[in-house]
This record gives sequence, structure tokens and C-alpha cells, in this order.
Amino acid sequence: MMNFVKSKSELLTFTPKGIYCAQADVFLDPTYAVERAIISHAHSDHARNGSRYYLSTKSSEPALRLRLGKNIPLETLPYGKEIIINGVTFSFFPAGHVIGSAQIRVEYKGEVWVYTGDYKLEDDGFAEAFETVKCDTFITESTFGLPIYRWKPQNLVFNEINQWWASNAAQGICSIILAYSLGKAQRIIKNVDHSIGSIYTQSAITAMNNVLRDAGCNLPPTIAFREDAENAELNKSLLLVPAASSKQAWLKDAFPYSVAHASGWVGLRGSRMGSKSRAGFTLSDHADWTSLNKAVKDTGAQRIIVTHGYERQYSAWLKEQGYNAVEAHQIHK
Repeated sequence: MMNFVKSKSELLTFTPKGIYCAQADVFLDPTYAVERAIISHAHSDHARNGSRYYLSTKSSEPALRLRLGKNIPLETLPYGKEIIINGVTFSFFPAGHVIGSAQIRVEYKGEVWVYTGDYKLEDDGFAEAFETVKCDTFITESTFGLPIYRWKPQNLVFNEINQWWASNAAQGICSIILAYSLGKAQRIIKNVDHSIGSIYTQSAITAMNNVLRDAGCNLPPTIAFREDAENAELNKSLLLVPAASSKQAWLKDAFPYSVAHASGWVGLRGSRMGSKSRAGFTLSDHADWTSLNKAVKDTGAQRIIVTHGYERQYSAWLKEQGYNAVEAHQIHK
């Protein structure tokens, strides 16, 4: 059984329940229900049910209440606004990952840590654009922390998507993209060419779009797809569905269609995700190799903690570049 201990600094520690600030008695993106949770964004691997208090960005509120319950005990802050808990100052800065996503800045007695959650540097036109936050210790994700992961500018990717969609429409084929209901779906809706045809969304994406629109987010119009209805325009349309929906019975022989993934994993030749699709577009809501290195450098941090992905490989690379870098799981030991 792994023993969990404090890191070199006591400002933040890594525990079985998540990243913990003992001085403030709060957890950052806890893996289990806790008394007080500070949430970086509303994806299910970062925001979980059952905690007695939540703190997030204001723009994360619609998605969090949709996913965790409209009556959750949630306090929100705008980006850059500070809250002090038992002498520890917490604030949120845009992470660029999805709408409302945040880097969490933690300061105590002049020491500054930044926990990134998930992030990307490219401005996607919908999520709040990433901002560099200077710090002493930088906790970075490494989902795509290998040199093989280098993204094209998104305008080039959307040109590819538009060409694929237009070609399918000309043949009377519905274009289906498998996309996360929070983040990827809205990014696609915001950036594709709506002159090609109508955009339909499966129920989970429709629900997310509705709460975001109600909160004032500017999303182009879409049509709610009904699995039991005849949709006359589908043969020229783009249909966005979560990946799990591609396995449902209604999709099997409902109408002529072509399926594509839009994901960073498509960029890995021979990836299982890419091979299951007739098309694949390398479009990620995470930082690629170049962006990870830029983010680390720009913080000016003296210490880098690498988590969530290729921890061993990326921390080794950072050490070769002269950084004081460590894998998060090593701090647990």
C-alpha cells in the first residue's frame, strides 16, 4: 500500500483524496467528496459529487450545476478576484481548456503555487483564453507530454472539418462528430462553417448548450436532435454526439452517415480512437508539446510538478533542460 506524505513545501500536499492545502483545509479537484473543494473546471474527472462546499469560477457555474445538481453549495468568483481562507489567498486565472476552466493560484506568506488543472494556450474563440501566472511552483498536466504531439493551428483543422462536411453533404451523407458535451462540442459549433448546413446536437450536448446560452454565452444556433423523429435535413447536416452515443442502436442504420473523431489522440498514428472512425481530426483541448514547454518557461517557476499524463517522460525532459522537476506520484511516496 502506497504511503502518502507531504511534499517539500507544506503549502500544497498530494493525498489520496487529491491536492490538499492544510493551512486552508481545502482540496483542489478532490477525487472524493470532501468538506471544501476548489474546482478547476466542470469535467467529471475534476468535479465530483458530494462535497459540502464548492468554489469555482463564475463561468463554470452553469455546467457545474447541470452536472452536480442545481442546488449544490457553490460559491463563485470572477477571474482574478481573490478569496482568503485562513490566511491563504486563492484566485482563478483562465486555463483556456473549456468555458470556465481555471488555473488555481495559491499564495501563503509570499510563496505562490499554481495548479493548472487542464489547459491549452491556443485561443479557441469560445473558452476564456489562457493567461500566464507567475509562481514559485507550477503543477502542470502532461496529457500530451511527448514531442510527437504538436497541433496544427485550429483554423487549419476547421478547414479540414468543413471540407469533409461539405463533401458528405454533397453526397447526401450526414456528418457525425464525436465530441465531449462540454468544451469540444461548443468549440466546433463556434468555429465550423454554418453555411454548409444545419447543426444538430444530441441531448447531452443540447442540455449543456442550453445552460450556457441561458448564462449569456454566445453560441451559434443549433437544432436538438431527436432519436425518434425524422430529420429531413440530416443528409446535409452536421450532428454532434458524445462518444458513448456512437454505440447506441439508433445510430446503426438510421440514415447514411460518416463518423469522425475530433481529438488530440487522433494525432497518434494507429491510435485506437482514430481507427474506429472513417475520419479523424486532431483537435485537442489540452496543450501540446510546444505549448507545455512554453507554459512552464513563462511562469518563471523554480519547481515543476508534473501530473496527469506522461509524467515520467515529461519530468525527465524538464530535468534535462535544467528545471527542478518531479513526477506528482513520486511526491506521494
